[in-house]
Amino acid sequence: MRLADKSVVITGAGSGVGRASALLFAAEGARVVCADVRADWAAETVELVTKNGGTALAHHCDVTVESDVEAAVAAATRNFGRLDVMFNNAGVTGLKPGSTFELDTTEDFERLTTINVRGVFYGCKHAVRTFKAQGGGGVIVNTGSIAGMVGFGSVIYGATKAAINQLTRGVAIECAADDIRCNAICPGTMPLTNFIRVGDGPPPEEYLRMAAGLQPNGRYVTAEDCAAAALFLASDDARNVTGVLLPVDGGYVAR
Repeated sequence: MRLADKSVVITGAGSGVGRASALLFAAEGARVVCADVRADWAAETVELVTKNGGTALAHHCDVTVESDVEAAVAAATRNFGRLDVMFNNAGVTGLKPGSTFELDTTEDFERLTTINVRGVFYGCKHAVRTFKAQGGGGVIVNTGSIAGMVGFGSVIYGATKAAINQLTRGVAIECAADDIRCNAICPGTMPLTNFIRVGDGPPPEEYLRMAAGLQPNGRYVTAEDCAAAALFLASDDARNVTGVLLPVDGGYVAR
């Protein structure tokens, strides 16, 4: 029960890493606000959590709207008494098969930067405000990416994740004296989540083999892998870990 009685907000909790994290965090004792722009997806996650004996509530949240993010944090304090962990997970790739950097449009750039960077900025900002008002510190976990650590293609996406990675380190240093920790998970290729999946239905076997082949250990990354890493960073097991970008990538960035 590594998050026993902790109050947690997870953005993008309606699918993928967010849903896997909501399930795992709740199983570890957390009370979870499942925030997502898709209210139906968030409700499905809450149903899964409660079926497994956990505590969660759904909250509509568009992370590009500051008042929505502020309201998600307020939902945690209102329903669970305080905020202990903010997991800024929501994001998009803007993946367009066959496209290249010079074909990206202003609209592509604005969508990626608005959702990925602004959303994490708002989440960190309102978590820090709440932690300082409460006293006693707090934890922020962000979803960065190895695409923000090395050249990985998908140039604008990588640039937004680099911004998140740097935001993570900056918040960690600025807020360390207030016992507020801030870290990021940096996933590799996740072919089983709708984050990068192309088309409907399960991905073809050759796509899975390609994704696995990108990692030196020969295994693609799952949402559950990322949730386990986020759980560690959110828990007191990592009480002396802050400002860390934790790759979940089978060794990709170590090459």
